[in-house]
Amino acid sequence: MTAIAPPDPITVEAFFAPPTRIDARISPDGTTVAYLGPWRDRLNVFVRDLDSDWPDADSPDDLATRRLTSDDHRSIDTFFWSPDSRYLLHLQDADGDENHHLMRVDPARPDEPAVDLTPAPGARVLGSQFCADRPTSVFVQLNPRRPDLIDLIEIDLVTGLSTPVAESTGDTIAWLRTPSGRVLGIGIAEDGTQLLSEHAEDGIRAIGRFSGLDHPFGLLPCVPTPDGSGLWIGSPRGSDRTRLVRLDLDTGEEIGVDSHPVFDLDAQRPAVDPRFAPPLIVHPVTGALLGARYLGERQVIHALDPHFAEVLPRLAELSDGDLAHASCDDTARRWVVDFTHDRDHRVTWSYDHDTGTARRLFRPHAHLDPDRLAPVIPVTVRSRDGLDLPCHLTLPVGVEPRDLPTVVLLHGGPWYRDSWGYDPEVQLLANRGYAVLQVNFRGSTGYGKAFTQAAIGEFAGRMHDDVIDALDWAIAQGYTDRDRVAIFGSSYGGYAALVGAAFTPGRFAAAISYTGMSDLVDLTQRVVPVARKAVVNSYGRYIGDPGDPAQAADMLARSPISRVDDITAPVLLIHGANDVRVHRSNSDRIAEALRARGAEVEYLLNEREGHWFVNPDSNIELYRTLERFLARHLGGRVPDEG
Repeated sequence: MTAIAPPDPITVEAFFAPPTRIDARISPDGTTVAYLGPWRDRLNVFVRDLDSDWPDADSPDDLATRRLTSDDHRSIDTFFWSPDSRYLLHLQDADGDENHHLMRVDPARPDEPAVDLTPAPGARVLGSQFCADRPTSVFVQLNPRRPDLIDLIEIDLVTGLSTPVAESTGDTIAWLRTPSGRVLGIGIAEDGTQLLSEHAEDGIRAIGRFSGLDHPFGLLPCVPTPDGSGLWIGSPRGSDRTRLVRLDLDTGEEIGVDSHPVFDLDAQRPAVDPRFAPPLIVHPVTGALLGARYLGERQVIHALDPHFAEVLPRLAELSDGDLAHASCDDTARRWVVDFTHDRDHRVTWSYDHDTGTARRLFRPHAHLDPDRLAPVIPVTVRSRDGLDLPCHLTLPVGVEPRDLPTVVLLHGGPWYRDSWGYDPEVQLLANRGYAVLQVNFRGSTGYGKAFTQAAIGEFAGRMHDDVIDALDWAIAQGYTDRDRVAIFGSSYGGYAALVGAAFTPGRFAAAISYTGMSDLVDLTQRVVPVARKAVVNSYGRYIGDPGDPAQAADMLARSPISRVDDITAPVLLIHGANDVRVHRSNSDRIAEALRARGAEVEYLLNEREGHWFVNPDSNIELYRTLERFLARHLGGRVPDEG
């Protein structure tokens, strides 16, 4: 096998070391920018005066920058301002256990430690919101009484005092409070129907029922209107596409607000991945609706406010990427924004609408030259049964795009989607000389509900056929060497990689499962208590009921563990020991079975991570292991090895 030598190899550290700064958010008073930056190799929360100079990186001697958190154990990835700009709040769990606590820091007292606002042991913050009528409080969905019971709790930001607002008896799985003080609960009927009701002192009043088939993860988005009389939600009722509607809380009527003729409202992806901006752009203090995001091959934003209609085109001029996170002050005149881009990730700008001036604040990965990175190309492949499969093809720079070793890279979920943008995983693989093929197989979200629902009962069936069909397309186009193909993914994508190795063993020269499930029965039986009711429309509807013997037998038949003896390709397993979504036993058992018969298997188990590796050193170890594994079996280059 001839080794590949793409030009200008880039180190794993360059791709996976912490960014110099990322996730900038302007304070509502318009004076300060908060962002994540590295401290002791972990991302922490910093603040800097907006009008100060912005050097390429922070310096300990720079008085314009203040570090507010000091977490040297685990990187922070989610934070937000209080509406009065007095506090910053962030989430943190312990080694990937997903029991997130809500922490408070005070920018005026950067030397004081973070205050845990939700200190109950084992409890998990499942959501938080601010309400304009209670400006010094945050409302939190939390399970402090029992793991399976989610309550709504008001927390005073100044004192930290918690006051129960509503307690679940087991029927309510989510809560929402409107700015007018109305308390709303969401439950699920036995058939999966989503039930929205109002909880008041004089009883519970039903508002609406929503198809669990059409809303497998609830009402997304679900944002109260400023006057408290309605909710802005995504709805596919009577349509294949998800549009934006206003739900009247008195009548239960859905009233159309906005839609796109072809694209879905980009609702599901941000709900499960905080790296992506929410589907609705709202005013940070008043809650007024400013805009809505739709996603096809590229993003489209509809301005729904006259002032934002003036601002939006000025923001769009700043980049040839797609507007990502956008924050503004309480006048909506000063903005801090960043952009999705396939080769220049999250470049961050400030914009002042009064003066019409803009300034680039920073590039998170200034050491990466966009010209050395590979363009991500959207393509569409027709499945064997006539579905259009949206895919993304990334080809190595400086290498003839013929007969390339190829990595088929599959997303998790499967209720998720790959989209155009920067992914360090993709760029690392392309830099090593691999073509990267990402497949949005049936079951992916954002392409209409029929495309998602086509995956019901099709785990290891037509969902895998879609992957094979996309691979055959890449071979037929001449991009891919059919004898040098690896299949790789995380979570559901890890399961799909094991399915590829076990169900179609002749098609892949290597397989990599990153926190992938190998046993669908085990997956569904181990759902954490707080989520058990909620998965009836996802796991229950798409995979099956392990309590039904016939369905359990079918689930096992669709599980790679049942065909482990058919695996012939080398396998790399990657897992976080603290994974609460896919228990580590799913990788343990595959490793044990393959080793028992002398098959080639490598197993990277990280004791300080969960379902996704968060810390930079964990990811550097992961991707060093990955590049060496692929080089052995597909012939790509590892820079340190010549």
